[in-house]
Amino acid sequence: MLELNYRNVDEAIIGHENGLNIKQEFENYKGTIARIIADLNKRKDKPGQWLQWMNLGYNEETLWYVKEYAAMVQDRFENILVLGIGGSALGGLAVTEALLKPYWNLLTSEQREGLPRIFFLDNIDPDTMTGLLEILDLKKTLVNVITKSGSTAETMSQFMIVKNILEAELGDDYRKNIVATTDKRTGVLRQIAEQEGYKTFVVPDDVGGRFSVFSAVGLLPFALVGIDIDEITNGIKDMDLLLKNTDINENIAAQNALIHYLMDTQKGKNLSVMMPYSSRLKYVSDWYVQLWAESLGKNKDKAGNDVQIGPTPIKALGATDQHSQIQLYNEGPNNKIINFIRVKEFDNTMEIPPIFEYTGIGYLGGKTINQLINAEADSTRVALADYQRPTVTITIPKVNGYYVAQLLYMLEVQTAIAGELYNIDTFSQPGVEQAKNYTYALMGRVGYEESAQVLQSKIATA
Repeated sequence: MLELNYRNVDEAIIGHENGLNIKQEFENYKGTIARIIADLNKRKDKPGQWLQWMNLGYNEETLWYVKEYAAMVQDRFENILVLGIGGSALGGLAVTEALLKPYWNLLTSEQREGLPRIFFLDNIDPDTMTGLLEILDLKKTLVNVITKSGSTAETMSQFMIVKNILEAELGDDYRKNIVATTDKRTGVLRQIAEQEGYKTFVVPDDVGGRFSVFSAVGLLPFALVGIDIDEITNGIKDMDLLLKNTDINENIAAQNALIHYLMDTQKGKNLSVMMPYSSRLKYVSDWYVQLWAESLGKNKDKAGNDVQIGPTPIKALGATDQHSQIQLYNEGPNNKIINFIRVKEFDNTMEIPPIFEYTGIGYLGGKTINQLINAEADSTRVALADYQRPTVTITIPKVNGYYVAQLLYMLEVQTAIAGELYNIDTFSQPGVEQAKNYTYALMGRVGYEESAQVLQSKIATA
C-alpha cells in the first residue's frame, strides 16, 4: 500500500515557527475528521452532492461496456486521438504516461504488441493542432471526443475540424472512427451523437471533470491501449476501504488534508508543490494542479462569507527541478509545503559502469541509477528540513495500475476532506465559468450578444 511520511512537518524537526505538533493536532481534529469522513461516505449516494466519483471503482457495468468495446475495435486502428481539455484529458494523460512503456508513441507496432499509439489534443494552439493532424492518418485513427456538457468551445472546435476531415476522407464510414463520451441525456454532443450514430459512453451525473478519471472518461482510453482496467479498479476499491476509516491515525488522505490545511491557515504555507521522483509520474503533478486549484480556490465559504481562500498548487519533477526550483524552496519565502512522491521499486535497474575511477566522479561507478534518484529524493527532503521547510513523502511501491489508481484516488479523497476543513464547496468552479461565458460572447454564441458588446468595450480600453 501507499505510505505517507509526515515526519518533516513536525515541529520537532523543523521548529515551532514552521512546523506542527502533529500528534497534538491529530488529537485536536480527531472528532472533526471522523465526522467529515463519515459524512462524505453518507452523502456519496445522494443526487446533487457531486460525490459519485467515490463509487466509480465499483461500477461493473461501465467496466464491462468499456472492455467489450475495446475488444470490438482491437486491431482496427493505429492511433487513438483523445479530444478533451482539463479534467477530460489530464487524468488520462497522467495514467497513460505512467503505465504505458516510456516513449510509447515512438515504439514500433511490434514493440507495442500491435496496440495503438495515443495522443491527447488538450489545447487549441493552431500550430500544435496543425502539426498533429499532419502526421496522423485519421483514416486509421479512433477519435474519442470527451465533454460532458457538449458545449466546451475548445473540445467541440477540435471535433468540428477532425470530423470534417474524417468525413471528407471516409464518407459515411467516418462514424466508425468516432466515439463520444458525454452526458447520458442532454447537451450538444449527446444530440449530435444520436443524430449521426456515434458509439457513446457516459460521463456520470454528479461527477465533476477533475474527479472523472476513473469513469469512462479515463477507462475507455486506458482499455483501448491495453492498460488493465481491472487492476485499476481493484486498486481504487482497496484504497477506498482504507480511506473509509474515520480514525485520522489510520487514514493517510485525512492526514495529508489536515496537514495542508493547518500549514496554510496556521503557518502561512499556502503553496503546495507536487514533486514526483519518477518521470512516468510527471503528469500526475499536472492532474493534481487542476484537482487542488479548482476544488479549493474559492471566494465564498458555505455560509456565503467572503473568504478568498485556497492553497496554490505547483508542479515539479524530481530530480530535474532540484536544478531549477529547490534553490527558491530552500532559501526563498518559507511559504510552501512540498509533496514528494518516491517510487520504492522501479521496473528496471540500470547500473553505472565502474569507469573514470581516477576522477571525482569515480564514486558513482558500481552504483545504480535507481539508487541515485532515490538518494536525490531523500537528500533533498533532509536538506529542506535543514532549512526548516515542511515536506511530506508519499511512497508508492511500484508504478503499476493498482498503485497509480490508489495514488490518484487518495489525492481525490484528500481534496474532498480539505474542502470540508475549509468549509467551502469543493465541487463548484464559478471562476472558470466566467471566462467560458466571455469566450462564448466573443465567438458569437447566440444569447451572449449583450455580453459581447460589454466585453468588446472592456477589451478596447484594457
